[in-house]
Amino acid sequence: MDTVAPLWLWMTFVAIVLVSLFIDFVVLKKQGAHEIGVREALYWSLIWIALSFLFNGLFWWAVKGTTGLTELANTKSLEFLTGYLIEKSLAVDNIFVFLMIFTYFAVPPHYQKRVLMIGIIGAIVLRSIMILLGGWLLAHFHWILYVFGAFLILTGVKMWWAAGKEPSLDDNPALKLLRRILPVSKHYDGENFWTVEDGKKIATPLFMVICLVALTDIIFAVDSIPAIFAITEDPFIVLTSNVFAILGLRAMYFLLAAVANKFHLLNYGLAAVLVFIGVKMCVVDLYKIPVSASLAVVVAILALTMFLSVRLSKQTGD
Repeated sequence: MDTVAPLWLWMTFVAIVLVSLFIDFVVLKKQGAHEIGVREALYWSLIWIALSFLFNGLFWWAVKGTTGLTELANTKSLEFLTGYLIEKSLAVDNIFVFLMIFTYFAVPPHYQKRVLMIGIIGAIVLRSIMILLGGWLLAHFHWILYVFGAFLILTGVKMWWAAGKEPSLDDNPALKLLRRILPVSKHYDGENFWTVEDGKKIATPLFMVICLVALTDIIFAVDSIPAIFAITEDPFIVLTSNVFAILGLRAMYFLLAAVANKFHLLNYGLAAVLVFIGVKMCVVDLYKIPVSASLAVVVAILALTMFLSVRLSKQTGD
C-alpha cells in the first residue's frame, strides 16, 4: 500500500482529528443536552468543510514539496476532493437512516447529538480498520476490484429500487434480536444508556439507538469503502477523505434533518453515483476514467437530483 504522503503529514492528520474531536467533545460537554438549530448546524458544517479544504491544500503542498511534481500534486489533491465529495454524499444516506431511527424511538432532539458523537467515533475506528483491510486485499488480489465494483452496482440498484418507499424498523432483525437479549425501559433516563427499574439494571431506549447507529455505520462502511477505492488506492487519501467526511456528520445531520423533505429525490442520485463508481471499477483494466471526469459526473448527478427535488417540491406545494 504505497502512498505519496510523507510521515509528518500522517502525524499532522492524526493530530488534527484528535484535536477536532477533543474540541467537539468539550463544546458538547459545556453546552449540555440541548437541541441544535439550523443556524448552529450550518455554522459547524461550514467549519468542517473549510477544515477539509485547508487540509487538502496542505496535502497538495506536501506532495509538491516531497516530489517536486506539480502535476502529481494536482492529481492527488483532486483524488482527495473527489473521494471527499463521494463520502460526503454517501453520508447523506446515513443521515436519512439516523433520522428514521431517531423518529422511530422518539429520541428527544437534545439527546441526539451525544448519540451522533459516539457514532462518529465508532465510524472512524471501524472505517480505519476496513480501509487497511481493503488496501491489503487490493495490493494482493487485484481481481477484488471487480468484486467491489459488482457489489456497488448491486447496491446502487437496490438503493434505487428502495428509494421513495416508506422505511420502517418494525421488522428489523437486529432490533428484534436486541429486544430479545436485553430488557429495555419504555422511558428515557436523561442521556443515560442504563437505568434501574424495580431494583434491576436495564437498558434505556437510547442504548438501543446507539446499537442501531453502530450497525448502520457497519453497513454503510461496506458500501463507502469500495467506492473510494474506485478513485484511488492510496491509503492516505482513502483514509483522510473518509475521516474528514465523517467529522462533519453530526452537524450535517441537524442541517439536513430540517430540510430532508426538500431533497426527496436525493437517494436516486446516490444510487446512480454508486452504479457509476461500480462500473468505473469494473472497466478499470479496459479504460481508466480520469479523476476529473469522475468528479464532474458525481457533482452533476447530485446537483441534478437536488435541483429536481426542490423544483418538484415547489410544484406540489410541499
